[in-house]
Amino acid sequence: MALPRNLLAAARLTLLLLRLRPDVLHAFLYHGYVIGAPIARVARVPVVVAGRRSLSDFKQGRRWVYALERAATRLTRHVVANAVAVARDAQTVECVAPEKLSVIYNGLPASAFVPDTPTRVDTVLPVVLCVANLTAHKGHRFLIEAVALLAVRGTPCTLLLAGEGPEREALLRQAAGAGVDMRLLGHRRDIEALMCRASAVVLSSLHEGMSNAVMEAMAAGRPIVATAVGGTCELLDERGLLVPPADPRALADALERVLHDPHLAARLGAAARAWALKNLDMDSMIQHHLDLYRRLLEKPCAR
Repeated sequence: MALPRNLLAAARLTLLLLRLRPDVLHAFLYHGYVIGAPIARVARVPVVVAGRRSLSDFKQGRRWVYALERAATRLTRHVVANAVAVARDAQTVECVAPEKLSVIYNGLPASAFVPDTPTRVDTVLPVVLCVANLTAHKGHRFLIEAVALLAVRGTPCTLLLAGEGPEREALLRQAAGAGVDMRLLGHRRDIEALMCRASAVVLSSLHEGMSNAVMEAMAAGRPIVATAVGGTCELLDERGLLVPPADPRALADALERVLHDPHLAARLGAAARAWALKNLDMDSMIQHHLDLYRRLLEKPCAR
């Protein structure tokens, strides 16, 4: 049933583009530009832009996925990555020409920068928060190991995991076996309030494009400990503590520094928030995209 529905959706999109005659079609994420780019060419849209939001890790071992992506990229005028790391990945793996690439960071709404009322959490321990889907590549198992190490060292914590996914039951068993006070919160809409309650925010991913959770923690002015993967390094350079992926001891060491040194925590949080205010503003992101569209439309081959 999926194929007929997809063909019908493709036909509807083609008719919509023929009716609206837009100057630009900007397709986001893999399926968006793989399907959208050829349809836009059929509908004679002058400028087609593809948005890259992740590294190519999820495509490894699947040649047909790369083949479709390369074909779609040839049909696009430009590729916008949301991190330098994502742009470099597109150059290295997909061989996208540098002149066909731009980097525009994601933007955060103004509400992300407004202090919220902290969520009530029934604990007297420091609260460590991780906002990420419960999937293997987010590295939660290493975070649980790190929190268990902290308890052994005399710094027990309450670990909050906001998100859902297939690793839920395995993580529950691991935390119970390690004696870690872990609370699985499921999908939450009050992320800003959770951030305000956290003593530290953690991202333990094994690979990452550009983490919205890290951006939100920066906007909230929270001290952040994260693995040095993908665009996270760009966000937290001297504004957070970066550790190698899959290294629970290094993760525990960094968390221990933040939890035992309030001056360090305050300095990191303030630096992260100041950088976010300057670089992750929604209006700036919109303006960068509009400027790019104008430049592409002004080129003779656009029409």
